[in-house]
Amino acid sequence: MIYYPDAFLDNLLMEDIQYGDLTSRALNIGHHIGTMTFTRREAGCVSGITLGCRLLEKLGLVVTTHLQDGDFANNGDCLITAEGPADALHQGWKVVQNVLEWSCGVSDYIARMLEIYHRYQPQGQIACTRKNIPNTKLLATQAVLAGGGIIHRQGCSETILLFANHRRFLSEPDNWAQHVKLLRQAAPEKCIVVEADDIGQAREALKAQPDILQLDKFSIEDISLLQQEAPQIAPHCHLSVAGGINLNTIENYAQTGITLMVTSAPYYAPPADIKVRLHPKIK
Repeated sequence: MIYYPDAFLDNLLMEDIQYGDLTSRALNIGHHIGTMTFTRREAGCVSGITLGCRLLEKLGLVVTTHLQDGDFANNGDCLITAEGPADALHQGWKVVQNVLEWSCGVSDYIARMLEIYHRYQPQGQIACTRKNIPNTKLLATQAVLAGGGIIHRQGCSETILLFANHRRFLSEPDNWAQHVKLLRQAAPEKCIVVEADDIGQAREALKAQPDILQLDKFSIEDISLLQQEAPQIAPHCHLSVAGGINLNTIENYAQTGITLMVTSAPYYAPPADIKVRLHPKIK
């Protein structure tokens, strides 16, 4: 479960509603009781349901969920129904629609990537990086998990990942064995992940026996070659691939045999189309 602090919910609401819905107030319809439905126009994986409900409840509305985060919606399926005063319904309308459209876009994108990936690697995982759109980490995390993905790392304090940018500050930048030894001593409870930028670096890095070697922007040919070499050099090291992994390329990468793909592509998926309808409650 992803916890959404009240401050986060309030910020999302206040970005849009501020002093209330002026149109509802001008028309003097705010006191009328009505209902609002959120419907997915096209089939796909859904997310943002839990957050959307919390936002609507914050406005004092009575909320019913029809699907849960991670469920598959058919064309036209209703996701959420809310009931209450018209002014509260109008204040919740666009905020929740935006949350649902962006979240569903992300979750469906990664779900479709996984569907292709699992044809070749049934146990394969797709991990999303911390390169999410600024101020969307909570939204991004729940959407990725709902779509079946995992999180690569939430922040730089969470895991060990040795980049070339780290190595350049060391007296012997290419002494991979020394780097891995130092990391194991300093962070004995952490998995040691190192990134290589070309096949020469990858071979040297493997000799240092890291836990995971991340191949950044490697060609399919070099990935396949290292997939054959790695078990002989570092039998306990796993390979992951990062850079250029998206819905259009996942099938080619899946055929290399690598079982961990690292990507940020789902964050930039086209938003889903969520239909919102408000109407007065029938007495």
